[in-house]
Amino acid sequence: MTDSSNAVLVIGATGAQGGATARSLLAVGRKVRFLTRDPNSPASRALIEMNAHAVQGDLDDLQSLEYALEGASSVFSVLLPDFKRSDSERRQGYSLVQAARNAGVSQFVHTSVAQAGNHEAFAGWGEKRWNEKYWTDKWDVEEAVRSAGFESWTVVQPAFMMDNLAEPKVRAMFPQLRDGVLLSALRPDTRLDWISADDVGTFAAGALLDPKKWHGETVPLASEKLTMSDVARRLGHVLDKQVHVSHVTPDEARARGLAPAWVNAQEWINEVGYCVDVDSLPLRGVQLTFMEDWLDANREQFSIA
Repeated sequence: MTDSSNAVLVIGATGAQGGATARSLLAVGRKVRFLTRDPNSPASRALIEMNAHAVQGDLDDLQSLEYALEGASSVFSVLLPDFKRSDSERRQGYSLVQAARNAGVSQFVHTSVAQAGNHEAFAGWGEKRWNEKYWTDKWDVEEAVRSAGFESWTVVQPAFMMDNLAEPKVRAMFPQLRDGVLLSALRPDTRLDWISADDVGTFAAGALLDPKKWHGETVPLASEKLTMSDVARRLGHVLDKQVHVSHVTPDEARARGLAPAWVNAQEWINEVGYCVDVDSLPLRGVQLTFMEDWLDANREQFSIA
C-alpha cells in the first residue's frame, strides 16, 4: 500500500454518493482509498488527481478487498441493488463487513435507503406488488453493519436523488425531459422526498470525521417534499425553460419507454413513499440543499430544448 494508514476506504467512489463522500473527505485533507475495476476511467482519474489512492479490484475479489483494507481505519459503503437476482448486494455487503472487521476497521458508515426496515408494514407487502428482495437486501446489510461490532457505525438512509434529473441518469429516469416534459406515473398530489448525492456525501463525510456524534444512528435524509409540478416549476425557473408535467398511468408510462422497475417504484411512491421527517433534520444540525439551489449549481448537466 503506497499511502499511510488511517485512510478511509470508500466503496462506490466512482458513483454519485461514493464520489461525493470521497471528494468531501479529500477536501479536508483526509486520506482516501477506493476500490475500482478500472483505475483509468475518467471518474477514477479525477479522484486520483485529488490525491485519492486507487486499488484495482471489486467486492467479489476478496484478495483485492483485503489489500484495500490494509491499515484503513474507516469504511464508507454504498452498494448496487441486486436487479439481476444474483444475491449480489447481500453477498457483497456481508463480505465487506466481515473483511472490514477482520482488518481491524474501527468505523463503518453505510448508505442504504429511506424506509428500509419498515418494509413489512408497506401497503401491499407480501402481495408481490413491490420488489421485496430490494428491501430485504437493504435491511439485511444494514443489520450486518449494526451487529458486526465496529467501535462506531452509522447508517444513512437517503430518499430519491435529485441527480436522477440530470445527466447521465435522466436518460433512463426522465428521458422526455430533454423535450421539456416530465413524464411520470406519480399522481399529481404525490409529494416525493428529494435529496442530492452531494448532500449524502457531505453528511457521510461528517460522520466519518466525527465518529462519536453519529455513532449508532440511522439517519433518513431528504431536504424537501415536492410534487412533480413543483419540480417542473423549479426546473423552469432556474433553467429558464418551459417544463411541463405529463401524469400518465403505469401502463402508459411503460408504453412510453419507462423501465418497468422504475414504473413499479413510482407506484410504490404513490402508495407508500420515503416518509422522511425533513423538519427534524435542521434541528439536529443537518443542513441540506433545496432543489432550486442544487439545480443552479448543476445547470451544466441539463439539456432541455
